[in-house]
Amino acid sequence: MHPVDLPEWVAQRRKMLPAIHDVEPRSTALLVIDLQRYFVDPGHPVTVPNAIEVVPHVNRLARVLRERGGQVVWLRHTFRDTKPFAVPAWYAGPDSAYVQASRENLRPGAANHELHASLDTTASDWIVDKHRFSPFLSSSSNLDEQLRTRGIDTLIISGTLTNCCCECSARDAVMLDYRVLFAADATAALTDAEHQASLMNLALTFVDVRPTAGILDLIEGRHRR
Repeated sequence: MHPVDLPEWVAQRRKMLPAIHDVEPRSTALLVIDLQRYFVDPGHPVTVPNAIEVVPHVNRLARVLRERGGQVVWLRHTFRDTKPFAVPAWYAGPDSAYVQASRENLRPGAANHELHASLDTTASDWIVDKHRFSPFLSSSSNLDEQLRTRGIDTLIISGTLTNCCCECSARDAVMLDYRVLFAADATAALTDAEHQASLMNLALTFVDVRPTAGILDLIEGRHRR
């Protein structure tokens, strides 16, 4: 698992920014981003080495939040050829080997598009396909509409990649006025350096970055930092 060691100066600067001191589970959603077979199983172009190690934290967050009336949302990165979800031509050009491989593996119905088998899903959870790094764009999904209809105002971000889809989702959510908790040990990147850099950037400006244990404290009514 990635070591999480934010410098003390980050913590000190964070004290000048808004923090989340309480969570109402019934108006909270856990977003689990892209823990699909393509990103978790070995042997793929963007297999995330630490992704499988964050699954126990994700499952625990999902279970505890679900038990208290919160919503669990499993997001799947998805490629389609039809508008408005098709990626632009420049992004899928012949020099983009990652996109070419992903278009085949992350289509609806493809085996690698499915959520990883180690995830504890239930019938009450939502599964939402997103078509951009962040789900909060009209060209990606209607997640924002679904959350607002459900009365959700607080989000917990988990999944992969820390510095790509997770960070993009967290930033966009804040700009849409959600309260955002970012689970430092329930997210994964390709390297420790990328994970650490993303956590620092998010903590310094955008969201409340906490370990899983700290987020569970908030869900369960304990207020330990």
